[in-house]
Amino acid sequence: MTKRIAVIPGDGIGPEVARAGVRVLETLAKKRNLALAFDWFDYGAERYLRDGTTLPDADIENLRSYDAIFFGAVGDPRVPGGEHARDILLGLRFKLDLYVNFRPCKLYDDSLSPLKGKGQKELDFVIFRENTEGLYTGAGGVFKKGTLDEIAIEEDINTRKGVERIIRAAFAYASERGLKRVCMADKANAMQHSGGLWRRTFSLVKAQYPQIESSVMYIDALAMDLVRRPERYQVIVTGNLFGDIITDLGAALTGGLGLAASANLHPGRLGLFEPVHGSAPDIVGKEQANPLAMCLTGALMLRHLHYPAEATLLEECVARCVREGLRTPDLGGTKRTGEVEARLIQLLEIA
Repeated sequence: MTKRIAVIPGDGIGPEVARAGVRVLETLAKKRNLALAFDWFDYGAERYLRDGTTLPDADIENLRSYDAIFFGAVGDPRVPGGEHARDILLGLRFKLDLYVNFRPCKLYDDSLSPLKGKGQKELDFVIFRENTEGLYTGAGGVFKKGTLDEIAIEEDINTRKGVERIIRAAFAYASERGLKRVCMADKANAMQHSGGLWRRTFSLVKAQYPQIESSVMYIDALAMDLVRRPERYQVIVTGNLFGDIITDLGAALTGGLGLAASANLHPGRLGLFEPVHGSAPDIVGKEQANPLAMCLTGALMLRHLHYPAEATLLEECVARCVREGLRTPDLGGTKRTGEVEARLIQLLEIA
C-alpha cells in the first residue's frame, strides 16, 4: 500500500531542507521500490501573514488521514510573537496527542565529539521527552500586566496517565532492543508534587521490567553527568521542559543541531517527524543549511512506516557523508546544502 506523507516545509530554511529530504527519500523509494506519496502543505509564516491561517481544526482532521507528517521548521522574525509557530507545531503535538518526543543522540564520527576521550562508543543514547503536558500546556495567566506589580503564573500539568505512558514507552523501547539501562530525570527535591508523581509511577513501571537497570536523577545532576560519563546512559525519560533542554545538550554532544532528528509519536498512530534545528532565518537562501538532520529525520519516519532496512541504509549513508567531510558550516565545513544532498543521493544510488 502507498504510504501518504504530508510535507509541511514551514519557514526559514525549512523549505530548503524539506526539499532535500524529500528528494533523498524519493531516491531511496525508487531504489527499493517503496510506495511513498508526498503531498505539500503551505502552513507557515507566509500563509499566516497572507490570510491569518495557522492550522484550522478541519485541516488537522485532514492530516489524520496520512501515515506521517514530514515537517521542516517554523519561526519567522516577521511574526515576533511566534503565534503561528505555536498554533502549528504545538497544535499538531497536542491535538494529535503525540505524547512521545523521541530524540536519538548518536555520534556519527569521533571528530565531531566535543568531549575529550569520548567517541562513538560512548555517545549513543536516546531521550524520551513527554510531549503533551508539563509547563507547555499554556495553563496559567497574568495579573496586573504591564505594571510593577505584575504577576505571571505558568502551571505545570502532570497527569498519572501522561506520566505513565511516556515511562512505559521508554521501558518498552529498551526491552525491545535489548538495552539494559533506563534513567528517569526530574527535580523532585524542588518540585515535590510533580516529582512525587513521576517517582511513584516510575517505581511501579520499572518493577515490570526487572531485567533493566533503572535509575533516577535530578535533571541538573544528569546534565553534568552526560558531559562527564555519557556512556552510562542508554535510555533517558523525562518531562516536557526538562526534555526540551536536555535533548539540546544531547545534540551538542553528538555533532550539533545540524545532525539532530526527532519524532513526535503516539504508537500505532500518525507520527510527526522534524529536525530540531529551527528555521535559522539568518542563513536562508545561502546554501548553508545542513540537510542531514532532515534526512536522519526521514530515517526515523521510515522506521515508523515499517521500512527498517531502508532506514538503516539511509543512516549509514549519512554517516559516510560525515566521515568523507561533506560538512556544511555548522559542522566546521565549507560544503553547500546542494553538494551534501547530491552526495547522499549518489551514495544511495550505488549502495
